[in-house]
Amino acid sequence: MTIRVLIADDQEMVRIGFRMILEHQPDIEVVADVPDGISAVARARELRPDVCLVDIRMPGIDGLEVTRQLTGPGVADPVKVVVVTTFDLDEYVHSALGSGASGFLLKDAGPALLVEAVRAAVRGDALISPQITVRLLSHFTRSSGPAPDRPTEQLTERELDVVREVAKGSTNAEIGAALFLSLSTVKTHLASVQGKLGARNRVEIAAWAWRTGVLS
Repeated sequence: MTIRVLIADDQEMVRIGFRMILEHQPDIEVVADVPDGISAVARARELRPDVCLVDIRMPGIDGLEVTRQLTGPGVADPVKVVVVTTFDLDEYVHSALGSGASGFLLKDAGPALLVEAVRAAVRGDALISPQITVRLLSHFTRSSGPAPDRPTEQLTERELDVVREVAKGSTNAEIGAALFLSLSTVKTHLASVQGKLGARNRVEIAAWAWRTGVLS
């Protein structure tokens, strides 16, 4: 399957660079690149790409508002968004992930992580730049208010093991390797955890783990 990507960034050189990196991959096609947030939302709704790579600071509306409009709470037919930015400010991370972003990547992360972030979003994983993973999750959960109640239906020990790995930023493949589980079993556990917690994605699972002290 070819992964269709839209790039939104106000710097032409960044768009050209991302396009060259992504189109060098046999399974990725860039369907559009746009210089502002309004165009990003319009083209994403028109083209329905598999993943949108969105900068934060753009003319019109910023990347955080683009994320909210494309994949935020209440969006009927969401599009996966990965925020790619120079700025790793905590409030940006908090806002992006709270709006349902499937990843948060710094522009200096390198070509390999850019490609992996796109593929991870399609798989349902959430790739976050390694240098900010622990810091952003701990801040994200501290600033989200008091810890929520434990789930009505108790998580099993194996599900808690999976939750801890998710909170470390591990992908499904890495979780399987760490816990000696098949990929399908990892996905089954994650689906069960999401149902019990009422979480929309793995980022919310990780945030719950930090808030409740499952991983501290």
